Amino acid sequence: MVTSSSSEQPAWQRNPIFGFFASLKLAVVLLTMLIIAAIAGTLYESSFDAKVARAYIYGAPWFNIWLVLLGANLACSAFSRWPWRKHHLAFLITHLGIITLLIGSLIGRIWGDEGTITLFKGEPPANRLLVDERQLRVHDIDGIVKGYPAEFLHHPPSPQHPRDLGQLASGAHLQIVDYAPAIEGKLNPKPVSDGGAPASAEASAGRPALHFTIATAMMNQRLDGWLLADDPQHGNFSMGLANIELKRGTAATSTSSITSTSKSTSKIGEPTDLEESIFAFSKAPDEQIGHVRKGGSTGAKIRLSAPENGNKGQVIVSMGEREATFDVAENLGRDVPIENTPFTLRIENYWPDFRIENRKPSSLSDQPNNPAVLVTIRGKGAPVAETASNPHGTPEKSTTGGPPTMPAPGEEAPNHLTLFIADDGAITYDLASRKNGKSSGKLELNKPLATAWADWQLVMDKTMRSAQAHMDFSPAKPEQKSAADLPDGVRLRIQQNGQTFEQWIPAGWQLAVPTSPEQTMIAYGWKVIGLPIGLQLLDFEVKRNEGSDSPAGFKSTLRVITADGESATGACWMNNPFSFPGTWWHTWTGLTYKISQASWNPENLGQSSVQILRDPGWLLKWIGSLLVVIGVFMMFYLQPYRKQTEGEPITPSAVTPEKRTREAPVVSTSAL
Repeated sequence: MVTSSSSEQPAWQRNPIFGFFASLKLAVVLLTMLIIAAIAGTLYESSFDAKVARAYIYGAPWFNIWLVLLGANLACSAFSRWPWRKHHLAFLITHLGIITLLIGSLIGRIWGDEGTITLFKGEPPANRLLVDERQLRVHDIDGIVKGYPAEFLHHPPSPQHPRDLGQLASGAHLQIVDYAPAIEGKLNPKPVSDGGAPASAEASAGRPALHFTIATAMMNQRLDGWLLADDPQHGNFSMGLANIELKRGTAATSTSSITSTSKSTSKIGEPTDLEESIFAFSKAPDEQIGHVRKGGSTGAKIRLSAPENGNKGQVIVSMGEREATFDVAENLGRDVPIENTPFTLRIENYWPDFRIENRKPSSLSDQPNNPAVLVTIRGKGAPVAETASNPHGTPEKSTTGGPPTMPAPGEEAPNHLTLFIADDGAITYDLASRKNGKSSGKLELNKPLATAWADWQLVMDKTMRSAQAHMDFSPAKPEQKSAADLPDGVRLRIQQNGQTFEQWIPAGWQLAVPTSPEQTMIAYGWKVIGLPIGLQLLDFEVKRNEGSDSPAGFKSTLRVITADGESATGACWMNNPFSFPGTWWHTWTGLTYKISQASWNPENLGQSSVQILRDPGWLLKWIGSLLVVIGVFMMFYLQPYRKQTEGEPITPSAVTPEKRTREAPVVSTSAL
C-alpha cells in the first residue's frame, strides 16, 4: 500500500477531534455498549414487556446518543481514507450501508406512527390512534388541547420532586405531584346544594342516593357502597354472585316463589349434549351456583368437603341415587368419568380462601378459611325437566364460551335485591334468592336485612333526597389482589389566585378541575394521535374450528377514507395486512399505512381492534441492509477488493516499525 506521511494529509484529517471520532477504540467501545444494551433489552422484554424495554433501553436518550456517535464514527472512519481508491470501495459501501440503516431507523422513530384503533360496526370512520405511551391531555380554556408526556416507569414524580407542566391559558399553574400504579374509585355523591353548576336539567334536580353495607361472617368480608336511583352507571352494585340496585318508587307487597326455568330447547327426556359449570362452597353446601353452558341442567348436586391434613378436600357428586367422590388435588384440571353415568367431571379451579373482588373470584390467602371449587360436568343425557327441582335455580349461560366465573355483563344474577325509595324517603325492597324465593317489605335505617345469600346481611345507614354523582379516587393498597386489574393514575396540583387544588386522575378518565374563569378538562391515558385518514368497520367475521366453538381465525373488512374524499376498501386478518394507499411507490417508499388485525372481542362481534404502522424510513432500512450485504461480500469474496493496491497484498511481508506505527490506525479502522 502506498501511504502518505502525516504532512501530506489534509489539515482536517490531522485534527485530534476528527481522529478521536475515526478511531478504532471508539468503535469498539460503542459496539460493546450496544451489544450489552441489546442483551439487556432482550432480558427486560422477556421478563416484563416491550414497553419496559423501550423505556429503559431502546427509547432512552442515552441509546439515541450512542447511535448518533456510532454514525459519526462510521462517517469519520470512511473520510479518513480520503482520497478514496478502488480498493476502498467495499469498505465504503459497508460503512454507507450501516449509516443509511441508522438514518432510516432515526426517521422511523421520529416521524413514524404505530398504535391501535378500536372500531365498531355501524359507527362513522375513526382516526384517533392510541399509542402505547401515557399522556396527560389538557383541554384548555383557549380551546387548544395540549398533550404532556406522562410515562413514569422510572423516576416518577413526588410531592418533593413534582413534574412542572407550566402555566395554562387561565393563568393556573399545573404540576404532576405523584404517581400510583393502581387507582381505585368509589362513588361519593354530593348533595345538589353543595355542588357546582349542574351539567343538565336532570342533574340540577339530582337523584335520590342511598349508602349501604353488606357483610358475611362466613367469609369475614364486608362491602359497602353508594347507589343513585335509576342511574345507568351508579344505580347497580354487582357482587358477581348477586346484584343490588336502587330505583324510585315503592316495592310490590305481594310475594311469590321463584320458579326454575330451563333455557334448554331440548325435548324432555330426549338425550342431548349437556354441559354445566357449578360453584360449590365447603362452608355452605346448599349455596352452589350452576351455569348451563350447553343443552340444559344435568341435575347434579355438588358438595365440597372440608380440607383435612393439608389436602384440598373432596368433591362429592350426587346424581339421583348415585354418588361419586373425587379428590380435588388429584383431579384438578383433569377430565374424569363419573361412574355409572354418561357424564365426565372436571375441577376447573380451587380457591382456599374464596372472596369476590371486582366481580371475579379470588383467594385472599393460601389458608383453607373458605374453600370453594368450580366444577364442569359434560356428557350426553336428558336435561332436567322444567317442572323438576333444579338444585341450582335458574340456569345461566356463559357468553364467553369458557367456564364461567361470574354472571355475564348485562345478565341479571339470580340472587337479586331491588331497593325502592319513595318521594317521602321511605325505603322498600324486593328480594330474590335461590334458597328462599322472593320476598318484599319495608327497610329501615341501621336495621339488618337477611338476604338468604349464604349469611350475607345488608344494612342501610344513610340516604340523600337529591344528590349528584362524584367519584373519589385514591391509590390501591399494594397487597390488594385486584390491584392488577386497576388503572394507574397521577395526582395533579393546580395553583391559581393563592389557592391550591389536588386531584387523582386514573387512566381512561377525564375530569373537570376548578380554574377561573371556567373549569379546565384534564384527561390521563394513552397518547392519542390524529391520523389524516379515517377507518370504518364494514364487517367482522369469525371462522370456527369444525365441530367446536373455538375460533380458527377472524377477519375485518374496512373502508379507509381521506380528507380529500378518496376511499378504499380492504380486509385484514392474522399475518395478512391491508395497506393504504396501495400503489407500489407508496409501499416501496414506506409512505403507506399498514393495517393489521390486532384483537377482537368474543362478546361483541361488531367490534374489532386493528394495528396501524407507518414507517417513512422503511426504504432506507432496506437499502442500508442491502449495501451492508454487498460490501461484506465484496470484501471477502471479490479478489480485487481484498488488496490495498492492485497486485499488492493488504499486509506486506516486511514492514518497518515506523511504517507499522503510521499504518496501524488505517488498517485497524478499515476492519469496520
